[in-house]
Amino acid sequence: MDLASRFNEIERRILAACERAGRRRESVQLVGASKRQPLPVLAAAYEQGLRCFGENRVQEAVAKAALLPADIEWHLLGPLQSNKVRKAVALFRVVHAVDRLAVAAELAQEAAQQGRRLRGFVEVNLGAEESKHGFPAAGLAETVAPLAALEHLEIRGLMAIPPPGAGAEASRPHFRRLAALRDELAGRPEWSRRGFAGELSMGMSDDFEIAIEEGATQVRIGSALFGERTA
Repeated sequence: MDLASRFNEIERRILAACERAGRRRESVQLVGASKRQPLPVLAAAYEQGLRCFGENRVQEAVAKAALLPADIEWHLLGPLQSNKVRKAVALFRVVHAVDRLAVAAELAQEAAQQGRRLRGFVEVNLGAEESKHGFPAAGLAETVAPLAALEHLEIRGLMAIPPPGAGAEASRPHFRRLAALRDELAGRPEWSRRGFAGELSMGMSDDFEIAIEEGATQVRIGSALFGERTA
């Protein structure tokens, strides 16, 4: 199956999941998880209409962005090191893995210096997995309350990668847990004053349809869209 066919199939599946959930297709943003994908593959996806690309590494994204159309919206999907904050703020419009209070403060400070406003998602480690980044689910609202005061980093919602499971359905309870945590934040005064959007960045190639049924507003799809990654 070529990229055009995969893109059309992904769109069909997103639409079908939205219809099952009683949602509009426009309520879900497709982010192409393009790490380690060659430029011709990204260019082909752009020709199909994809405008949001997600990268895990700042340097790789910077190199690609210089050779691709300027109207692409770049999303940072992976964790961010402090020494990459300046370059990240200059390129990315959305940071999906705000996993520490300190890095959030650095992003906000750098965005202010560059005259930009970033959008971000708080990453939650739903399964308390040592191999994953993110804030613990327990006590999340209290832990991340300071982020509501950041003027140049607009926290749009929550992001998570569920623990591995036996099939897509295994992700459903974790997606529901993330939605419940989102609702808890939305009910708190520090977030309601900011007009908290309550978005959910969840769902990847293996489980994005389940994620949409449970309220995902951003799905991060890599191999199902682009094919297997290069080394």
